[in-house]
Amino acid sequence: MITGFDRKVYKHFENLTDPRVERGLNHSLLDMIFLTLCAVICDANSWADVERFGKAKIDWFRKYIKLEHGVPSHDTLGRLFARLDTAEFYHCLQSWVGDLGACLKGETVAMDGKTLRGSFDDAAGKSSVHFVTAWASGLRLCLGYTVVDHKSNEIPALQKLVKLLKLDGAVVTADAMHCQKETAADIILADADYILAVKANQPSLMNNLCQAFLDAEDLEPVEKAIVRHSKQEKNRDRFEKRETCAMLCPDNFPGLEEWVGLKSLVRIHRTRMIGDKVSEETAFFITSLDPKVRDLAHRVRSHWHTENQQHHVLDVTFTEDSSRIRKGSGPEISGAFRRMALNILQQDTTQKDSIRGKRKRCGWDENAFDKLLAAISRN
Repeated sequence: MITGFDRKVYKHFENLTDPRVERGLNHSLLDMIFLTLCAVICDANSWADVERFGKAKIDWFRKYIKLEHGVPSHDTLGRLFARLDTAEFYHCLQSWVGDLGACLKGETVAMDGKTLRGSFDDAAGKSSVHFVTAWASGLRLCLGYTVVDHKSNEIPALQKLVKLLKLDGAVVTADAMHCQKETAADIILADADYILAVKANQPSLMNNLCQAFLDAEDLEPVEKAIVRHSKQEKNRDRFEKRETCAMLCPDNFPGLEEWVGLKSLVRIHRTRMIGDKVSEETAFFITSLDPKVRDLAHRVRSHWHTENQQHHVLDVTFTEDSSRIRKGSGPEISGAFRRMALNILQQDTTQKDSIRGKRKRCGWDENAFDKLLAAISRN
């Protein structure tokens, strides 16, 4: 009988193409997806772990799915997921995220790359899989991701992701690699805004920004063209001071008029002190937002939440970097399962614990897991 959480899984994955031939199918594709997702939530980090968890909890699973032929082996799971169409699977993941009804208006969406370091296969001449992910920092939600073609780089992958996602009202942040005119235009076309870092890979743009701020400073105090905000933070033996300056983009300034939607220029000077060591750096950004300096400083800072809230958790708690799943589509599909599980655990309010603690509790306590699934089913 299909109820609750299993209904949600079936709803979003029912149109996923099963790559297997009809004869000899002992296990339903949707049942295997349900089994694997539940296992990954409950601290399973490999196909073998999924099999172990399924066998240990087979009576619990049969409350939701039949498993007439028992729990599929890890080899069966690995062969199936290595053959799935990754584009279709990503579409299912994005359908699930869309069903959460999260409003992105005003949210900072950090787009950043990540490599699955253990996914290389030297024997097959296959390099490690590299993703570009979209992370809604305030919502703690992975909105979607796409794989970077091994013959390309992150730039076209991010542009593809922008076109796939519904980003209406969001503010997209990205590092200097993605400071591209086409990327800025795609984000504006998606009814979103952008904050893009500018570094030495765009020397002309960098020089133009430096000159624009110098020109604006020459006008002070006659004209107050620059708005400023300063913030200090201390964490144990580390002290950091960030001075953020923002200004409207000057009219007809050489090299800046070609950027679609460009409204403001941002400069952040950071001073860090760790023990006796002092370091300083200045970073520049272009944005389609108004020069509200506090908001811009907060959004630039929020971009790096993707490292703490997503990448670090995936590497440390889900052991993503050490995963040796490498056949076919296996690395991409396993990455999708981890991100689906992370989304579910981040959205859970039935337990007050870390992500690691929630995974352990759900694996050990069937009642706690039932409560989590019931809460997710209502979303």
